[in-house]
Amino acid sequence: MRQLGQPVISCLARVEVPAALWGKERSGELSGTDAGLLVTEFIGDYEGGADESPRFVALALEERILRVAAGLCARHGLRAYDGVQLASAVAARAVDPACSGFACFDAELTRAAAREGFDIPI
Repeated sequence: MRQLGQPVISCLARVEVPAALWGKERSGELSGTDAGLLVTEFIGDYEGGADESPRFVALALEERILRVAAGLCARHGLRAYDGVQLASAVAARAVDPACSGFACFDAELTRAAAREGFDIPI
C-alpha cells in the first residue's frame, strides 16, 4: 500500500482494517504481536503523526456515498462495508477521473470494482 502514493479510502477503513487484523489473530493466522504491530502501523498511516501527514485520503461518510453503496451492494451482492469502500472509490473518481485504480485483498470486491470500470493492478 505504501508504494501507491496516497490512496483514497473510506473512513470506515479505520474500523475495518484493525477488525480484520484482529480477526486473523483470533483465527491463528497472525500472532498477537504481529497483529498489534500491523494495527499500530495502519493507525499511524491513517492518522499521520506530529511530523508526518496521513498516508491515506479518508473520505467521510456522506448520504450520497451511502446511497451509492446501497445500490452497489444490490447490484454486485457486496457486504455493507465493501459497498461503502467501492462507493467511496466511485465518489473519488467522480471528482478526479485519474482516481481510476482500485486495490484490495477481497476477490469479490475486486471483481465488482472491475465491473464498475476501475483499473485493477495485477
